[in-house]
Amino acid sequence: MANTYTQLYVQFVFSVKDRENLIKEKFRNELEKEICGIISNNKSKTYAIYCNPDHTHVFVGMHPAISPSKLMEQVKSGSSNWMNEKKVIPGKFSWQDGFGAFTYSKSHIDKVVKYILNQPKHHRKQSFREEYLSFLEKFEVDYDPNYLFEWYAND
Repeated sequence: MANTYTQLYVQFVFSVKDRENLIKEKFRNELEKEICGIISNNKSKTYAIYCNPDHTHVFVGMHPAISPSKLMEQVKSGSSNWMNEKKVIPGKFSWQDGFGAFTYSKSHIDKVVKYILNQPKHHRKQSFREEYLSFLEKFEVDYDPNYLFEWYAND
């Protein structure tokens, strides 16, 4: 892509189907490496990733040849296949439909990386639901509550 110069930094947030706590610490690092490999194979760069038990944050420097939707399709299908082939959980693993994508400027890279890597501490104070809704509000994203991630009473 001659003469194409971009600076595209995107934080993606996506959830395990039915918001189940299926991502266990014993294989979390391997899953994160798999996701990073998928991102690299799509000409993009991972700056930070953290797979919580029921959702994932990944901060990416995007290549302009791939759309956010296509990258997430690749990440979610590839990592689901990996989880199912490795049989790290009983039954079938899949991600919930949809994702959040929030853009940042270069000056925010360090702050976003620290935020993502600090997920365990962060979620002791704030639920995933509260966190996700705060992203939507902060970035002024119009949304229909009927089409958000599935939320449960303990969120």
